[in-house]
Amino acid sequence: MTGYGRGECARDGFKITVELGAVNRRQSEISVNLPRELEMLEAQVRDAINARVARGRVSARISIHATEGNISARMHINKRLAAAYAAELGKLAKQLKLNGGISLDHVLRAPGVFQSDEELVEAEKIWPAIEKALALALAALVKMREREGAHLLEALALHIGVMRAAVDKVQKQAPVTAENYRKQLLERIKNVGIENVADDDERLMKEVVLFADRSDITEELTRLQSHFKQFDDCRKSKEPVGRTLDFLAQEMNREINTIGSKANDAIISREVVTLKAELEKFREQAQNVE
Repeated sequence: MTGYGRGECARDGFKITVELGAVNRRQSEISVNLPRELEMLEAQVRDAINARVARGRVSARISIHATEGNISARMHINKRLAAAYAAELGKLAKQLKLNGGISLDHVLRAPGVFQSDEELVEAEKIWPAIEKALALALAALVKMREREGAHLLEALALHIGVMRAAVDKVQKQAPVTAENYRKQLLERIKNVGIENVADDDERLMKEVVLFADRSDITEELTRLQSHFKQFDDCRKSKEPVGRTLDFLAQEMNREINTIGSKANDAIISREVVTLKAELEKFREQAQNVE
């Protein structure tokens, strides 16, 4: 399911901003974008997201900035380090007998002298603020995904409703299939010129019994009804059900294919087409459910 969440938290003169975006994926996939100095916190961020999101591709972007009141942070210059660089560069210039003095530009280009907001914080000290901002962003993300999930489950219920109606028609037709087959056999026998074949002829009845055994779909219909009931249970569940719905779709497909291969009846075959069409729509939607 798709969704977006944003959270902010201020701490020790810094403001943490967490932005989360989620798109549909069959499996769980998390991408975390952290400032280089905070990369050691990636595992903790992933664990927090995994605890709330079971499926989908989630992109997390975490940024940190000094607040307006944090004057020392906003200056971004390490004066002690700059002085040390200037002294060492001056010595090096004398040793190499280079003309010209050491400029401010040379010093500012030295590593660590001009610092970003992220470089001024310690990862472990700032983690509580990141955790709080992340929790706010996750709450917003989950809320949006829950709304979408409710709509998806309604759409899935409509597909299940169509399949239930088709299964009811198949169940009504199944008992008369053998009798229709017996009538067709009698008609064929008469068409080839064989007369006086009794309705209870032993060979005829044996063929009808064999046909009824081969075309019996009672177990498949029972299992389909069971899968429909499991879907009803999923609708009531507060836990992630996406993978359960995937499994139900696979099992329903197995039963529908078996019914299609066994059925030697035009009405049942027509309903099998309906079942396959609705199941495909169900399967596509189920992949988006967490």
